[in-house]
Amino acid sequence: MKLSKIRQYADGEIIIQEGATDRWLYFLLSGKIRISKNGVLICTIDNAGEVFGEMRMIDGLSRSTSIHAEGNTTCLAVDTAAKHRLESDDEAASLLTLLYKIMAEYISIRLRLSNENLIEAQQEIKRLKKCIPATKEKDQKNQDSHDELVYTGIIETITGG
Repeated sequence: MKLSKIRQYADGEIIIQEGATDRWLYFLLSGKIRISKNGVLICTIDNAGEVFGEMRMIDGLSRSTSIHAEGNTTCLAVDTAAKHRLESDDEAASLLTLLYKIMAEYISIRLRLSNENLIEAQQEIKRLKKCIPATKEKDQKNQDSHDELVYTGIIETITGG
């Protein structure tokens, strides 16, 4: 707790800015966060105890995503660069070991979820490709009508129509 602060954020407030080089690791205490990259939503997290901001601590690179509060959000922010404030090297080593163990567990869970999402996306792409009728070279002059057929076929497949 010597290295931590309770931080409260209002709806829409930025917690982590993509590209930043701050030293904070966060634990979500209450509320919800929105994670995005280049303005594209990756996911939202609302489970108390979730860790975020860990990648910078592991790889030392700049922040890879932006994180905003959704609604009133409270986090425990751990200053990962303030190990010198601990009473002993053993205390610092114990803290780092605990933090890395927690981060490894969360990274493993997130990697499994990412793998599942990737597989689902690949299956959807494969399914959608089957909806696109093959074209012959001689039909290239009718490309506009072909595009319309492809579009219609995808919409009908998705909506079940």
